[in-house]
Amino acid sequence: MSVLRIDPVPASQGNFSESDSLLNAPPAPPWTRFNQWLGRPRSAGTVVAWLSLYLVLTTNWPLWNELARIGGGPSTYLSTIAAMSLLTLCGSVAILSFTAWSRWMKPVWLAVVVLAAVVQHYMLAYRVVMDPTMIANALQTDPNEARDLMSWRMAFNVLVVTLPAALVLWRVRILPMGFLSKLWRNALLLVLSVVVALGTVVAMNRELAPLMRNNVHLRYMMNPIASLYSAGSLFIKPMFKRSGKLIPITAGTALGTSYAAQTRPPLFVVVVGETARADHFALNGYARDTTPELAKRGVLSYREVRSCGTNTLASVPCMFSPLGKEGYESRKDDYETLVDVLQAAGLAVFWLDNQAGCKGVCERIPNASAFVGLDAATKKALCDGDECLDDVMLKGLDERIAALPAERRAKGIVLVMHQMGSHGPAYYKRSAPDVKRFLPECKTNALAECGHAELMNVYDNSIVQTDRFLAQTIDWLKTQSKQYDPALLYVSDHGESLGEYGLFLHGVPYSFAPEAQKHVPMVTWFSDGMSQRRKLSRSCMEAGLDAPLTHDNLYHTVLGVMDVTTPTYKPALDALASCRAKG
Repeated sequence: MSVLRIDPVPASQGNFSESDSLLNAPPAPPWTRFNQWLGRPRSAGTVVAWLSLYLVLTTNWPLWNELARIGGGPSTYLSTIAAMSLLTLCGSVAILSFTAWSRWMKPVWLAVVVLAAVVQHYMLAYRVVMDPTMIANALQTDPNEARDLMSWRMAFNVLVVTLPAALVLWRVRILPMGFLSKLWRNALLLVLSVVVALGTVVAMNRELAPLMRNNVHLRYMMNPIASLYSAGSLFIKPMFKRSGKLIPITAGTALGTSYAAQTRPPLFVVVVGETARADHFALNGYARDTTPELAKRGVLSYREVRSCGTNTLASVPCMFSPLGKEGYESRKDDYETLVDVLQAAGLAVFWLDNQAGCKGVCERIPNASAFVGLDAATKKALCDGDECLDDVMLKGLDERIAALPAERRAKGIVLVMHQMGSHGPAYYKRSAPDVKRFLPECKTNALAECGHAELMNVYDNSIVQTDRFLAQTIDWLKTQSKQYDPALLYVSDHGESLGEYGLFLHGVPYSFAPEAQKHVPMVTWFSDGMSQRRKLSRSCMEAGLDAPLTHDNLYHTVLGVMDVTTPTYKPALDALASCRAKG
């Protein structure tokens, strides 16, 4: 019998188990390992925590820069930066914990990243802060203004922050959980973030308390907390503050005694300026001759005027309100405005806009956009896309007035012209080539890329353009003197920061906004007919050019000039009341 001999197979030639092959396999490339790590299921709370940390590290450079500027040496500000970063992290986790539910929250998380990236860009580029007023101002921005704010630098800055987060959010897997499990985890995440934040505040109170008290703007630089809070308060607060009811104020309104025997009706043009600074008007002592045309026309320039707000949305409704700044900001209802009162008196009132709307002021009176109905030649000469120089408002003005009701025109006309003025950051678009007196000028909307001299040049050129527009308006009014007693009042809605204290543009909360954003020009011109009609003393008006005034005075001054009697008129707030002879 033969025996079959089976020799043992060497271990090197045997079969490997799967575990052996994995142990001996070459290591995976780093990207593969990272991708595998991302692909592991994670709770939504974990993703929210990591996302909050990412936002703190990548979108809070403006906050850190400001803390370093305020704090002095590194030994002082580094601990403050650490504390503020921890507070920002806790706040972000607390807010985002309300979204820690499922993979369907990924678009929401990505939207927060995009918002934080955009906000950081504008805080770095223009030194703005994201308080509720700034958010409201941004939401009121029309496509043309938005386009001026866009740049390749902005796109790059946003993409650098957004793309890594988008990649991770797309790849990460969210662990499915039951509702109750998610609920208690999210509650725990919220409580922990609040506890850590409170502990940080207590531990660092000695440093943080005076810092935040003396630098209120820092709370609006914590990204993305400030933007989310400001946006939320913008939509939520009105639900509790104002009823939405319109309160009438026109009862008892009538024309004064000057209308009884008038030979010519009054024609009063009120020009609402945009983003003009009082200290850049040569009429107010500015070294550069930015107002050569107005100086030739015998105007009066009031040198100490303060605005109601630091942005158009806040200032324009406020300056036409009978309530004054404090009353307007604390109101619980909406009220009729100056133009409603003038119309109720029987006057012809018309609002002509070269801006992004009248912010609700002109809703109940005849109004029009200066851009609508322009012929091709005028658009080519005065417009860039849908944005036009203010000179466009003088085109077809006679026809616009002729279209107003004849019975109202026979009593008097009030024309409100809302300028594009010096609206930034694209200042170079705000002046025609033939008025660019100061060169070279900044030719980009990325103001940080321009030198200080170029920025001053381009802004001052926009003031020269306003000077020419106002002078042309006065010249047009002079042509109306046979039919009307004309007059003009110009006042800007707010000022502008041009790099002072590292700030650009406007919209800083009023309580700590610099003077440059609140100190505005106001100019008046009266024809002989209007001066005689209202018995105005020029020497008296000249003596009051340094009197402190605010937007609160506009409502009452216009009513006084137009001799409209109404219960809401307050002579003490009429800037010209003391210069009118009695009787």
